[in-house]
Amino acid sequence: MKYRAAIDPSRLVFIDETWTKTNMAPQRGWAPVGERLHAEVPHGHWQTMTFLAALRHDRLDAPWLIDGPINGERFRLYVEQVLVPTLKPGDIVIMDNLGSHKGKVVRRAIRGAGARLLLLPK
Repeated sequence: MKYRAAIDPSRLVFIDETWTKTNMAPQRGWAPVGERLHAEVPHGHWQTMTFLAALRHDRLDAPWLIDGPINGERFRLYVEQVLVPTLKPGDIVIMDNLGSHKGKVVRRAIRGAGARLLLLPK
């Protein structure tokens, strides 16, 4: 709490990911008696898709959509190829305590850009 006034909000970069499965469409529903139920469903390959992004005080930065679930290798690629080019010295990167976020290569890449890395508590 005592350091809050010393932190410039424009330097904060929150990293998170979300996912969806393309087969999450409802299989049952209600329609008038004798009528077919019409509903919109995703059309595709029935896989997991993951979206990663950096949230800053004024924008969404470094968006990346991958076809598949997140893992350590994919997260490393995101950091090295998508996130790091958007970082500036003095940025503070904050992310949750997921195993794929803790790799040494990830830490080195973020610190190599001159940014600090903070992992949220479990």
